[in-house]
Amino acid sequence: MFEVTDAPPPEALEAIGNGLTAFNAADVGPSERRPLAVLVGGPEAKGQRGGLNGYTGWGWLFVQWLWLPEDLRGQGLAGKLLQAAEDEARRRGCHNAWIDTFNPQARRAYERQGYEAFGELPDFPIGRTRVFLKKSIVSG
Repeated sequence: MFEVTDAPPPEALEAIGNGLTAFNAADVGPSERRPLAVLVGGPEAKGQRGGLNGYTGWGWLFVQWLWLPEDLRGQGLAGKLLQAAEDEARRRGCHNAWIDTFNPQARRAYERQGYEAFGELPDFPIGRTRVFLKKSIVSG
């Protein structure tokens, strides 16, 4: 029997997450997953002026969200956010980073920071292509 829902109980999501985490840890070792955020304006701004959110695990930095308000765009801040996250990820022992976007302007910004496309999903959303990008962050 299955239940399809748009409001799963938190304990169900916790059970699924814990089960998958245990399976993966037994299969390939623990991820050592840790949240990582870089907030514009520091702690006092509480991220209300933008920032980056993601996590590190299995030696990778994953940037889940990167957002800046309109008045802060075009000043190179996205690159500085990425650099700060990459620096922290490197301190945590990470060797690579990845991010995805369906915004052509964001893609160009990430490519300027050394990210290279490794995969695409056309029409995600319709009329756009979701691009997956990666970068080696190993110090030279």
